[in-house]
Amino acid sequence: MKTITRYFLLLILTLMSQNLSAQEEQYQRKIEVLQNLKDDIVAQEKKALKEEVETINGQLENEDITAEQAKVLKEEAAKKHALNIENKVAIVDNKIALLKRNEDDVIAIEKTDQYDDDGMFKIDVNGERVVSINSKDWKKEIKYDRRTYVDPVIAVGFNNAIIEGQSLEDSPYKLGGSRFVELGWAWRTRVFKNSNSLRLSYGVSFQFNSLKPKNNQYFVVDEGETELQEFEFDLRKSKFRMDNLVFPVHFEFGPSKFSKTEKRIRYSIRNQFRLGIGGYGGFNIGSRQKLKYKNAEGRNVKDKLKGGYDTSSFVYGLSAYVGFDGVQLYAKYDLNPIFRNAAVEQRNISLGVRFDLD
Repeated sequence: MKTITRYFLLLILTLMSQNLSAQEEQYQRKIEVLQNLKDDIVAQEKKALKEEVETINGQLENEDITAEQAKVLKEEAAKKHALNIENKVAIVDNKIALLKRNEDDVIAIEKTDQYDDDGMFKIDVNGERVVSINSKDWKKEIKYDRRTYVDPVIAVGFNNAIIEGQSLEDSPYKLGGSRFVELGWAWRTRVFKNSNSLRLSYGVSFQFNSLKPKNNQYFVVDEGETELQEFEFDLRKSKFRMDNLVFPVHFEFGPSKFSKTEKRIRYSIRNQFRLGIGGYGGFNIGSRQKLKYKNAEGRNVKDKLKGGYDTSSFVYGLSAYVGFDGVQLYAKYDLNPIFRNAAVEQRNISLGVRFDLD
């Protein structure tokens, strides 16, 4: 019996010794992980600062900012990353001190060498997030030669119609009251490898072309033909609108400024002259007429009449723009007639200003 008791006591002492040894090894491993993390933090912040400075230098070479602005931006970036290092290293030092004070406690440390789905590098202590660093700040790759850009495009201006056998001065539509709006996206791709003098611009746009008839007239469909007729009451407003979905394509010409660094080359067309010539094709997605008047009882009436005006289903035409930087004079002309079965063909024409919001 004594022999068995001594055996169990010896076994317990051995297990306790092994457990203490494992805990000591685990403790040293935790300290080593945290010490290495401090070096990682410094390296990552230095890399992020270097890439930020390179971006600022690129902006300076492209003349997007002045030398004084570049100096201020570099000083702010250096200060930011220095503070990042100081704060993050302080967090790790505090955790090391906590470990040393509680050496006998079981403290779980998780260090992930891989980045999670959100691109975050993290370390947890006792289930508490100690350090969380967005890896995208230093892992984002800069494309060496960016040949394609995309910009929102907005155009506004005056709208009217070219009518067979009539001059624009004799138009039945108000010159100032008839307007158009165009909203879309345009991609611009450099055609030649080593020159940006020619670009291909292509995209998708919504066009809203409106016509305001003169002389108290409005549109009616009479025996399959769409025509203007005089309204029975005094019209306060008579407006006809065609909504189109089109796909413009232009060849764009103009100079650009070339800049080159070790990591990228760029052709900038900011503050440069540009000329675009091309056309568009697409679909009419709706037509509507809006009338405002007082009826025989003197009550205000608003009529909104949609569809049924026999407009062309397919729209296509020519367009061009010329200007400086992101502002251009813009013109477009539909080659398709507005109404398919009108006695006299009418084609929409627009003149206005176009903005590339790059």
